[in-house]
Amino acid sequence: MLLGPDGMLIERLAFIHWAKVCSETRGSCQVRGKSGGPLLLFGNRQGGELVNKICIINVVGLTPQLLQHAPRLASAGNAIPWRSPLPAVTCTSQATMLTGLSPRDHGIVGNGWYFRDTQEIRFWQQANSLVHGEKFYQGVDTAKMFWWFNQSASVRYSATPKPYYGCDGSKVFDILDRTGCDLVNQLGPFPFFSFWGPAAGLPSSRWIADATAIVMRNKQPQLTLTYLPHLDYDFQRLPHHDPERVAEVDQCAGVIFDAAEQIGAKVIVVSEYGLAPVHRPVHLNRVLRAAGLVSVRSGPFGEILLPGESEAFAVADHQLAHVYIRDPQRVREIQQHLESVDGIAKVVPPGELQLDHPRSGELIALSEPDSWFTYYYWDNDDEAPDFARTVDIHRKPGYDPCELFMTSRAKAFARVAQKKLGFRYKMDVIPLDANLPRGSHGIYPNAPQDGPLVIGPDAPPEDMLQFSDYVKRQLAM
Repeated sequence: MLLGPDGMLIERLAFIHWAKVCSETRGSCQVRGKSGGPLLLFGNRQGGELVNKICIINVVGLTPQLLQHAPRLASAGNAIPWRSPLPAVTCTSQATMLTGLSPRDHGIVGNGWYFRDTQEIRFWQQANSLVHGEKFYQGVDTAKMFWWFNQSASVRYSATPKPYYGCDGSKVFDILDRTGCDLVNQLGPFPFFSFWGPAAGLPSSRWIADATAIVMRNKQPQLTLTYLPHLDYDFQRLPHHDPERVAEVDQCAGVIFDAAEQIGAKVIVVSEYGLAPVHRPVHLNRVLRAAGLVSVRSGPFGEILLPGESEAFAVADHQLAHVYIRDPQRVREIQQHLESVDGIAKVVPPGELQLDHPRSGELIALSEPDSWFTYYYWDNDDEAPDFARTVDIHRKPGYDPCELFMTSRAKAFARVAQKKLGFRYKMDVIPLDANLPRGSHGIYPNAPQDGPLVIGPDAPPEDMLQFSDYVKRQLAM
């Protein structure tokens, strides 16, 4: 005997018909044993058949070495190190997982790149149309929670950071909520300042975990993707990895695990990269400027990089940089020049790293394991652009981990007071000391135990390129 959600007994043959009705109506039919045993759920229909539910939790910075401090995450199944693409950064790794393609095919060659047609360097773009290739969630009832490239993604439910920008330069923080769950009303405003910046920390991951659980319980999608960034913050600020940070993100994940169990979803855990200790910043654009290759424009707001007028410049992205060169005849000359710089491990054509895509630079620079690349192109801090001392991920022509630090709390409070009083202000509290960041990523780890991992049922893949097929198999089982 089986009990339906209303407590009525269901005979074995009647149960088959009842489950079929649940599938056809896309309902979520709860079934339990007469003794109130384990909950089974049958839901989303695909091709008229009952299908599995899966939840993929992306825990940024989680490594096999750190997994001992995360028992709930470890319970997802078999844990193995896996190989990421290069650069080992968020946007490229996620695009590879979603499509099963290398960067040369899906086109996401970093967290940002040079747009040759407009002569602009843009980071952290959200348009899903930038990712070439079919994503494994296409045709599947999906909730995509804070994964990148979420705008216009072909999913049923989604949530992603999306501030409002006023014509006077003001900004109001908010999210783009396409879940139908009114998440801000249920949880309060998304803690944007905890998602990135000097105050980045645990509250953002807690909010995302709670939001994901709400969507899973209320909408019961067949596939859920969620993103917990907590480890990415202190592991860039500090050279050591505090187990307490791992325990904290494990607790966040536990909220999602509980929701997954309630709706009968299997959990798969992934990470994009591991973070390595660093102590040596390398200023690629200053090197190129000293060689007379970088063009800038001086003005009332500091120096502005002019990539379209530069003979060569670098788009720095953690430990990997794209080097764009105007004259193809000078590629070898510039390659040799950069290879002589301390902190640079090698400089190679993009094809050697499966990065031979029109968006890539003519050369790719890789740092030594203890080094990372700044975007700085000015020689004197007095000439730095005004945005350099602010959190401005879209205007800076490269990634800036110094945004995780603050020069003065008193100054920050004064700037907030100016804002509340209605005065124009700039939150210029970000230091220009590139020696502050002590963790980075972007190249392959020294050992697999310090790199990314995947945890899941059966035999998880050893390469991110195989993850799309793995998910499809799990959905079909």
